Formats: sequence, structure tokens, C-alpha cells
Amino acid sequence: MSVVAFAQLLLPDSPYAMWVRGELGEYLRLPDDGTRVEVIGGEIVVSPAPVYLHEGILTDIQESVLAGKIADAKFQWRAVRTVNLDLVEIEGGYIPDMVIVSRDVDAEKRAKDVLYVRPVDLELVVEVTSASNARHDRRPMFGRQVKPTKWSGYARTGIPYYLLVDRDPRQPGVTLFGEPDRGEGTYQVLGQWKFGEPVRLPKPFDLEINTGDWAPWAE
Repeated sequence: MSVVAFAQLLLPDSPYAMWVRGELGEYLRLPDDGTRVEVIGGEIVVSPAPVYLHEGILTDIQESVLAGKIADAKFQWRAVRTVNLDLVEIEGGYIPDMVIVSRDVDAEKRAKDVLYVRPVDLELVVEVTSASNARHDRRPMFGRQVKPTKWSGYARTGIPYYLLVDRDPRQPGVTLFGEPDRGEGTYQVLGQWKFGEPVRLPKPFDLEINTGDWAPWAE
């Protein structure tokens, strides 16, 4: 399960500053087993390594992008998994499940062997929900206190598209968000699909993703 570290945790610096310096995981003594640490809305969120189907869904998306590259030498998109995303504007440190970048950005980041990417580098982000962390991936729940999520963070920093694969058995499906409102930290819904239906990403991607093997997590 994911663990949220609240303000009572005494740190020598802000969670974001420590995350950017690569010190946060070591300070928390996290195991080197795929455990992720992120800073979302000022909170430290620690999540375990994902399960097999979670990674299989990402592989399906990545293969769709690769198929586009094979079919068209001028195809400009590349899919990269689990990179460090520095959202300096909102002091957030995320590790998206996948990002889609242009081939020029991909070539530049490879050549420089960067540790972090920034929102301006990305065209689309992908998150696949898990039972432990789904609330961090979705739009914030409105109530007495609205806590920022990755959904609002991606919108506030101007990432053009967000593809959310929600494996929650109560609401499984895929949603494509776009047209970010940076001031409000919100997106518009551009498309929604059920598992089993082909997901069609519009231009500039012009890709079709097969979801026939996707399924909710076990209840």
C-alpha cells in the first residue's frame, strides 16, 4: 500500500528540495526494490513496485507507440517509463508511469543523460491506477479540503495531455484529458473508453491502443 508522510515528519529541508537533490528516499531508508517516493501537494507519498498487469498495460501502450515509429519513419513520438518529473512551479516531484515526448526531446535527454525532465518537455503523461494510490492519480475530490493530486499538478504545469487508465473495479476505464487550465489546475475530458475498446489517441499522436487484455484489479 502507499504511505503518505504528513507534516509531523521532521525533515532537514522541504520534501521537494530533498527529492530534487535525490536525498529523500535515502533519508526515509526506503528499500531498493522498485519502491517509489514522490512529493504530491507537499506530501511525501511512498508506493511499492507495481504489479505485473500494471506493467503489462504500460507495455501495450509502449508497443503502440513503437508500432507508429515502425510504420512511419517520420513518426515523432517516443514512450519512456518511470522518469523523474520535476514540477518546480508547484514544488512537486512525480514519477509518472509513462511519458510521451517528441523524438527531438528524447534525443536531447539521452545525450545529456539527464536525471529529471520538466513539464515543458512532455506532450502526454500516462498513469495506471493501483488500489494503493488511485486517489493521487485522479482529479481531486471536492469537499471541505481539496488536496492537489497528480491530475491537478499535471494541468497546473501545462502538460497538454493526460491519459488515465483506472483499474478500480467500481469504475474501470480509460480517460484522455486535455486542454489544461493552468490557473485552475483542471483538464477537459477529451475521450473515454471501456476496457476492451480500442483507445484512439487523436492528433498529434494518431495512435490506436488495444485494451483487450486490460482488467480491473482484484477486489
